[in-house]
Amino acid sequence: MAKYSLVVPAYNEEKSLPLFYEAVVPLMESLGEEFEMIFVNDGSRDGTKEILRGLAGRDKRVKVCNFSRNFGQQAAFLCGFSEATGDAVIAMDADLQDPPEVALLMIEKWKEGYDVVHGKRRRREGETVFKRATASLFYRFMRKATSLDMPADVGDFKLYDRKVVDAVLSLGEHDRLLRAQAVWVGFRQTTVEFDRPERVAGETHYTLKKMVKLAESGVFPNSDFPLKLPLKLGLGLLGLSLACFVVFIVLVCCGVYFGGLTAWLFPALGTAAGLLLFCHGLSNIYLSMIYSEVQNRPKYIVEDKFNL
Repeated sequence: MAKYSLVVPAYNEEKSLPLFYEAVVPLMESLGEEFEMIFVNDGSRDGTKEILRGLAGRDKRVKVCNFSRNFGQQAAFLCGFSEATGDAVIAMDADLQDPPEVALLMIEKWKEGYDVVHGKRRRREGETVFKRATASLFYRFMRKATSLDMPADVGDFKLYDRKVVDAVLSLGEHDRLLRAQAVWVGFRQTTVEFDRPERVAGETHYTLKKMVKLAESGVFPNSDFPLKLPLKLGLGLLGLSLACFVVFIVLVCCGVYFGGLTAWLFPALGTAAGLLLFCHGLSNIYLSMIYSEVQNRPKYIVEDKFNL
């Protein structure tokens, strides 16, 4: 018989956690196999910690790690992975936007021999047009900018075989996007499609700033595309400049007045300066990540644990 570990980050989820527990436990018990639920309290400022303490007190299958502060969802998943003892590990959110019944479909695929099962969203209820559009753009950009054959419209809702979890934990980066690393490590992978419902309670904690940070963690550690971009922009700017010179020469030869070179001076300088600053900014992002890696600080700090 297999054992399953559910890894669930929680940040200010006091309203969602009781509903999550009541929804997930009967489904997992229906399998007739052993399971555990590892909740990682990511520095919540509401009653999340007290609710988790209560759940852990009445059910030993509920295990809790409390962070000393907010370290982010990816760090919370990593913490849960390091504590998980299951043969298969299921990463999911606490707000029930990852439907628990889909986890049963993932387990079926795992038993068929797949090592990673991605939850792929068909529809995303309760999200703005901007959120859906930027998410779609991100996944498609990741496929083009990196060497990863990353499925579109997948998030962190996944099932990992034990050997995949061990492989992911062996990677040393501090800036991580687990959905990208799950693809990078390889193994046999498939998807399960589902319709993503609205949150059962509370509001989303993914601000635009957090989404941008997540995108950085996905693109820059997994792609040299931004490093090559200045060369491509430089070659393009050089070609444009040569074309302008040809146009100027032709106009002069034809006796056409076009305002002289001074008409183009300020736009040309502005464009050149903008491109230089843009390329310099891209390089600085890599330098920032190198700085973070050199510091080698822990990815998270655990304040206390329950049932672990």
